[in-house]
Amino acid sequence: MSPKPFYLTTPIYYVNSVPHLGTAYTTIAADALARYRRMTGDDVFFLTGLDEHGQKVAQAADEHGMSPQEWCDSIAPRFLETWELLDISNDDFIRTTQERHKRGVQAFWTKLHDEGYLYKGAYEGWYCVPDETFHAEDQLVDGKCPGCGRDVEFIREENWFFKLSEFAQPLLEFYATREAEGRPFIRPETRRNEVVSFVEGGLKDLSISRTTFSWGVPLPFADNHVTYVWIDALLNYITAVGYGSDDPADAARFERYWPAQVHFVGKDIIRFHCVIWPAMLMAAGLPLPDSVFAHGFLLTKGEKMSKSKGNAVSPAELAARFGVDAYRYYFLRDVQFGADGSISMEAMVQRINGDLANDWGNLCSRLFNMVGKYFDGRVPDANGAGEEEADAAVRAVADSLPARYEAAMTAFDYAGALEATWDLIKATNRYIEESAPWNLAKSDETRARLAAVLYTALEAVRVAALFCAPVMPRTSAEVWRRMSLGDIGAVTDIEAAAKWGQLPSDNPVEKGDPLFPRIDKDAE
Repeated sequence: MSPKPFYLTTPIYYVNSVPHLGTAYTTIAADALARYRRMTGDDVFFLTGLDEHGQKVAQAADEHGMSPQEWCDSIAPRFLETWELLDISNDDFIRTTQERHKRGVQAFWTKLHDEGYLYKGAYEGWYCVPDETFHAEDQLVDGKCPGCGRDVEFIREENWFFKLSEFAQPLLEFYATREAEGRPFIRPETRRNEVVSFVEGGLKDLSISRTTFSWGVPLPFADNHVTYVWIDALLNYITAVGYGSDDPADAARFERYWPAQVHFVGKDIIRFHCVIWPAMLMAAGLPLPDSVFAHGFLLTKGEKMSKSKGNAVSPAELAARFGVDAYRYYFLRDVQFGADGSISMEAMVQRINGDLANDWGNLCSRLFNMVGKYFDGRVPDANGAGEEEADAAVRAVADSLPARYEAAMTAFDYAGALEATWDLIKATNRYIEESAPWNLAKSDETRARLAAVLYTALEAVRVAALFCAPVMPRTSAEVWRRMSLGDIGAVTDIEAAAKWGQLPSDNPVEKGDPLFPRIDKDAE
């Protein structure tokens, strides 16, 4: 049976600045899911990229004495470098200035124009350039943008409009059908309630073009009109997999991967993805994505982390200080994905020292050291020892892990998946303490029992490394290397790989340096 396709996306990030912890958070979450789905045998297509059009980009370029394209070309490498640094395994990186995207956007608008879903009109309202968003007067807060709090300007211009108002009832029916099927389109539930309430209040037709600037994808049927940047950005999800191309290979790719299984977005752009985007797809006669998952904000000292607020931290800086895997672990373990999460350096150090250095790193270090000391650095043969109750208890925790992990990852519950993995790690640490292999090593009469204890602990470590791999790929690869187990990244059936008892006897085991050195909290 051929692998089933699994298409997941991050939002495409705006090129007004370099990556920060918020953009990295979404991308790491998507990467962990992509890695896990590959380990289950799925044919994964993981997309991220850059949103490079709009008035704000044109202004930033002008301020730096560059053309808009030169400005975009100067920023794009910073994102690529950061994703490489953080071990992001994306399969594609789309830029909205690429010809494949422009071609697809124009094909999409031609389709909607031909179907009668677009019309020309005039738009007036208060416009926030930093957010590239229009607001009605009653939405303003003290005369300023309700999103970022900055000044707005009144604009009146000729636009093309999309008949979004016609899709309120079809959207509500779609949401309800997905609910009834047990596969909600909008997740988590708190976001779903917000969107449904918004749509029930009625929808207004949407301006999809601009004439006051030229940095965007031109409408194919209207001179001097460029596509509104937010709408342009949404279309990347289909243009990246071949929509609008005449190439048969692109058409086949689109047929295989669309619709996407999940769009990961921040909660601030949920209406674009859960109202406007599905309505656009309905109008074009295209299938809708399986789900949109809107995560919360990262908060520092109670404030949302963002480039515009100036409280954004560089991912590269934290990765350099604490290590890439520790960085990835902290953000997916300490913050419940879907809710706002408060982050701090103190909490990060505590997680690294507690979970990673003490629990996981120390387990591997002491265990591999004992194998070196008592069995010349080879996996002991435990076949003749028989299984005792304590051994069976560890095996039971390992046996339950694949189903618990799958359920958590299906729900995008990274903290839950890691908690299930840590149950095995902690159970193995307790098992070693209670079995006291250092005492068993004192007598030849207990050598068979010593072999059984160390084999059980090693097998638990082998399994735990499998389920740490989506979040901490480097560390898991190193644990498997030290156990002479080959390439953990080549696993395509994690459930089969996790079945108990597959660790070969006599495999060389190397102690190596500490996986996670403890951090001096006071120094940090």
